Amino acid sequence: MVVDNPFLDKSFSDLTDFLQSGDLLVLNDTKVFNARLEAQKASGGKVELLIERKIDEHNALALTKSNRPLKVSDKIQLLDSNVVVEIIRKDGYLSLLRFSKKIDDILKEKGSIPLPPYIDRPSEESDKSRYQTVYANENHKRSAAAPTAGLHFDDELLKKIIDKGVKIATVTLDIGIGTFKPIQETDIKKHEMHSEKIYLSSPNAKAINEALDSESRIFCVGTTSLRCLESIHQKFGQIKSFEGETDIFIYPGFEFKVADYLVTNFHLPKTTLLLLVSAFSGLENIKTAYKHAIKKEYRFFSYGDAMLLKRKG
Repeated sequence: MVVDNPFLDKSFSDLTDFLQSGDLLVLNDTKVFNARLEAQKASGGKVELLIERKIDEHNALALTKSNRPLKVSDKIQLLDSNVVVEIIRKDGYLSLLRFSKKIDDILKEKGSIPLPPYIDRPSEESDKSRYQTVYANENHKRSAAAPTAGLHFDDELLKKIIDKGVKIATVTLDIGIGTFKPIQETDIKKHEMHSEKIYLSSPNAKAINEALDSESRIFCVGTTSLRCLESIHQKFGQIKSFEGETDIFIYPGFEFKVADYLVTNFHLPKTTLLLLVSAFSGLENIKTAYKHAIKKEYRFFSYGDAMLLKRKG
């Protein structure tokens, strides 16, 4: 869907019609790793682990799911394995876990693709490619979720975009589990954002600055690409190479400095992502767009359809 006046119902491959020579397309090249593990308690009760980030060879932050919450000092065992996992401390909705074996080896042997919680089925072999962008960087394999707006692209479409004279830049934002966490505060300003790793290289920072200086249009693919760029600009007052963390929270009233257009999927109610697109394109505009999407039977969520938004103002 192209959110315009009037709304345009298009195929995703028609995106090339809305791009022109000199535009800059910004992609998040993070890659999803096999972050989901199955374990059991001494009692035999099942436990699901979803690794958000590795701290070192033996320690990681993870979401734990079981019939009864795990406590600090509890020990569990990975299924069909002698690997023992100890709960070291609680860190908000995450737990710090210590593994008796190197985490990289464990994930390679036992890990599976961490599908979003609303996809209620075990991951399948096809998810290894379907829940991954075609431009994901193997060296940036550390994301607990896919930048789903990028799932719509294939190599053929990217080639058409480049052949049209559109430039490509990449950023890296390693998506955490908190991206699915609903807002529970009545005052949204009290919502605590999760922190995520971001990275922007010098060559890509240069490409983005050249686009800004020439007043070329910047199209961010996904809310993660947008958050990465706006976070860096907010931190430094400009775009520059950076590697660090961001917990930027974008909601209506935010002043955007970098992105002109946003390609994004449809988001769940009461999420920070829905606030972000409302800030970017205007709350009433988004409400109308979602009504149109429901009427036209667009598919929602990670494997769903996308929309092209223009920055308001």
